[in-house]
Amino acid sequence: MLDWVIIGGGIHGVHMAVRLIAEAGVVPERLLIVDPAERLLDSWLRCTSNTGMRFLRSPAVHHLDLDPYALLRFAGKARKRFARPYNRPAVDLFAEHCDHVLDKYGLRARHCAARVAEVELDCDSARVRLDDGDELSARNVVLAMGSADAPRWPEWAAELRSQGADVQHVFESGIVLDPARSPRRVAVVGGGISAAQVALRLSDAGRQVHMISRHAARVHQFDSDPGWMGPKNLRGFQRVGDLGKRRELITQARHAGSMPAAVDKALRRAVSSQQLELHLGEVTAATAGPELTLMLADAAIVVDAVVLATGFSGERPGGPLIDKLIADHSLPCASCGYPVVDAHLRWHPRLFVTGPLAELRVGPVSRNIAGARHAGVRILGALRG
Repeated sequence: MLDWVIIGGGIHGVHMAVRLIAEAGVVPERLLIVDPAERLLDSWLRCTSNTGMRFLRSPAVHHLDLDPYALLRFAGKARKRFARPYNRPAVDLFAEHCDHVLDKYGLRARHCAARVAEVELDCDSARVRLDDGDELSARNVVLAMGSADAPRWPEWAAELRSQGADVQHVFESGIVLDPARSPRRVAVVGGGISAAQVALRLSDAGRQVHMISRHAARVHQFDSDPGWMGPKNLRGFQRVGDLGKRRELITQARHAGSMPAAVDKALRRAVSSQQLELHLGEVTAATAGPELTLMLADAAIVVDAVVLATGFSGERPGGPLIDKLIADHSLPCASCGYPVVDAHLRWHPRLFVTGPLAELRVGPVSRNIAGARHAGVRILGALRG
C-alpha cells in the first residue's frame, strides 16, 4: 500500500511530489509518479526545446522546489542567466535546477514509466490499474495531467497530414524539431509566443519562413495578469459561487495567443530585415502535391512543410480515464466538464487534482508553474486539517 500515487510526471506532478516529501514528510518509497514517458518532465523539456525558447516567461521564484529563492541560490553569481523583467531564468538554467530537484528528492527512482488505464476509489484507498496489467494500491491519488496529449489541429492541417504531407505540431508527442533538417520553405502557423519562437528559430537556421497568424501580435508579459497569482484577484474569484461565471472569468483573464515584448521585438526585427514573412490571415484551404499550397484570403503561400504552433485543444485532460472515474463514482462536474472540488482540490476523499483540472478553484494560472505551487499548498492543507 502506497501513501500517494501521482498520475502525471510533468511540472505539476513533480512539484506535488516535492511538496509531499519535503513538507508533509511522506517517505519517498511510499510515493510513486506514474507517467508513460521515459523521463520525468519529458513533455516540458521537449516542447521548450522544439520552440527554441531561451528564457522562461515566468519569474525566478516559480520553480519546482519549495523555497521561492532556491533557483536564485542555485544559479549563484550567474546573473546573465536571467532576463529582465522579473528575473526570468534561462531555459537551460531552469532545466539544470529541475535535474537538481529530481536528484535532491530521489524522484527518478519514484517514476513508474507506464500509462494508467483505470482508477477505482474506495472510502479508505484507491486502486490504480496500469496498461500492462499491474495494479497499485494507494491511500491517495493526485490527478496531475496536462493538455500535452491534445495539441490543436486545424482541419485543413489534419487533412494534409492524412495525404502524407510534411505537417507537424510543435507540441506533438514524439516530435523533435531540428531546424538543420527542416525543408527549405516552411510555414509556421500560430500567433502566440510559441509560433514566434519557432519562426525565429527556423529563420535563424537559414530557412525561408512564412509565419501565418490570425491576428496581430498581442503583447503581454504573462499569459494572465500577475494579480491572478495572489489575493489581489483570487479573493474575488473565490467569492464567485457560480462556476459558469468562474469559467468566464478564467477565459477573459487569459491572454491567449500572446507573447512578451522581447519576443515581439525580435519578431518585428526579423520581419523588417526580411528574415521571415508575416502573414495576417487564416488558412482557408490547402492542397498537397510536390509542394504544399496554403490559401489565405489575399495570398497563396507555397512551402515544403508546415509546423503548427496552434496550442492545445480546450478539452478536459484525462480522456476516457477521467470519463470513467466520473461515471463510476458520480464525481461532480461543472457545466464545462471540469471538476468541482473543495478548497483543498479534493474531488473524492481519496482523489485530488492539480493543473488544468483544478482551474475552477485555482483560477487562470492553474496550468502554469505558479498554479502548481498554489495547488501544492492547497492539497497539503488537507493533510494538516
